[in-house]
Amino acid sequence: MSDKKKRLDEVTRKYGDPWIWGIYLTLVVLSIVESYSAASREVAKLGVYMPAIKQCVFLAMGGGFVFLLYRVNYNNKIMMGVIIHALMLLTVGCLIYVMLFGEMINGAQRAISLPGFTLQPAELAKLSIVTMLAFIYARNQTNMDVSWPGVFASILVVALFAGLLIQSGLTNTLLIMIISIAMMVIGGTSWRKIGILFVFFTLIMGCVLLVKSHNDNKVQVLMEASIEAEGENESDENASAPIAEEESALRRSGTWQNRIKAWSDQSNLVYQNITNKNQQEMFSRIAQAHGGLYGVGLGNSRECARLPLAFSDYIYSIIVEEMGFIGGIIVLMLYLCLMARAIIIVRLRSHRALPSLLLIGLAFMIVFQALFHMAINTGVFPVSGQPLPLVSMGGSSIIVMSVAFGIMLSVSRTLVNTDNNAKSKAALAQEEKSAREKVKMSMKDEWK
Repeated sequence: MSDKKKRLDEVTRKYGDPWIWGIYLTLVVLSIVESYSAASREVAKLGVYMPAIKQCVFLAMGGGFVFLLYRVNYNNKIMMGVIIHALMLLTVGCLIYVMLFGEMINGAQRAISLPGFTLQPAELAKLSIVTMLAFIYARNQTNMDVSWPGVFASILVVALFAGLLIQSGLTNTLLIMIISIAMMVIGGTSWRKIGILFVFFTLIMGCVLLVKSHNDNKVQVLMEASIEAEGENESDENASAPIAEEESALRRSGTWQNRIKAWSDQSNLVYQNITNKNQQEMFSRIAQAHGGLYGVGLGNSRECARLPLAFSDYIYSIIVEEMGFIGGIIVLMLYLCLMARAIIIVRLRSHRALPSLLLIGLAFMIVFQALFHMAINTGVFPVSGQPLPLVSMGGSSIIVMSVAFGIMLSVSRTLVNTDNNAKSKAALAQEEKSAREKVKMSMKDEWK
């Protein structure tokens, strides 16, 4: 073994994979810089430095989780099982609470208000479904495949989360389904079973959307009749405000249809006037075009003051504006390198199902969310809300992604220690075998 590889193994044995650490710290630095640069609208409300201070506080909290989790030994199966199931129960409880009493954000119930913090359970759901599916597939491996009980259990888990998430947003539901299919492939599920599951998910999703659209149309008719009955005077308008808010929460399918329709005919964006309905797409494209190849420089964004949610759902557009097309590609490659590194670690180090599934599954979760965010910003996907992992402002996403990085570092560290222990035992066994052979040879020589 070369000295360089020995030093790398020593660092990994103590702290976890240095490549994952490097990607994590780079994203943290990028988050601090870009959150300060893209928070023009927040500055008007909170002051010049408060948005950056809030982001640093959340990143510090996330760093604390990373520091605690990278020391955990995933080989403790009982502890891992308890943590994974507890996380799932907590997530399901939060999602049910949001459906009943959640706070309205961008026209949907999707958050829980806590003192000084807003929790979005949809972010917890992504982490929970990866860890739960990894646990299920690891326990149901049979002859390089996943048994039918494991497949049925995964269907129940995905259906549960999809049903609880559909009201708060279609993008998160689609994202967890894509993550689930990726986990099935990683878990070794046969292609025949994956095909059956894909058809099942498609049918379920279609039925849910049809039922929801039908119910929304009924709600629309009832709302219009109620508003007409109340009249047009000012007092009636004030009374109808809660009704309008309820309608906004219920009629999400109409919003999805309008967004998909606008996305399918994007060529007319060039000839449209900027309105409240298309300002996200328009200012996002303007920001990216303004950045050009090399960008306008950090802190010199022009569109951050006009682009809605520039600090969260559209921060990649600000990154491209300030760092240019080259900077945007570098950020994309940063996330892809994380996925590549996870695959390399599993191929070289892991000989068990659970660590492989946890490491690659969490890497896929982070990368898929980043790709969704970038695709929405660049117009490849319809308009929706999806933060850029560890970079966008927002406490829930930062904490969840930090936990994911902490688990990945823990798995990479434990794999090296397990590998070294196995090699040490093998070397010790070889030494004992050599010693026994020498004793036998000496006894033969004495007999002669």
